[in-house]
Amino acid sequence: MTEPIRFPTKIAVLLREDLAGWQRLNVTAFLVSGVAAAVPELVGEEYRDADGTRYLPMFRQPVLVFAGDRSTLAGAHSRALDRGLPMSIFTQELFATGNDRDNRAAVRAVGRDKLDLVGLAVHGPRTAVDKVLKGARMHP
Repeated sequence: MTEPIRFPTKIAVLLREDLAGWQRLNVTAFLVSGVAAAVPELVGEEYRDADGTRYLPMFRQPVLVFAGDRSTLAGAHSRALDRGLPMSIFTQELFATGNDRDNRAAVRAVGRDKLDLVGLAVHGPRTAVDKVLKGARMHP
């Protein structure tokens, strides 16, 4: 039996616990795209089936999804900033926009401490990410 691979880093998504199901999925997809764009070496090689059909590459390591309340998200945001960890965010306002330009403008219009966060994704050393996620629980 092969030993499981233990990665030195962690990719984690933290979602506000009161989101609707479709919102959780949508926010998670947007957030992890930020991690992939910022740290391209996290993405593996393309996939091929036995017939040679090509498929897009994906992350080389698992993405863990957590849930928490507004306070948990605010604390995680602050701790990630304090540790200088790369992070993507999704705010409540982004549900009303329909494109990247408007998304960026909606975030730019609000100060860091006033962001109405519904989710964030963070990547970094395992122990640092664990500290950022203090108080969060694994998503059900």
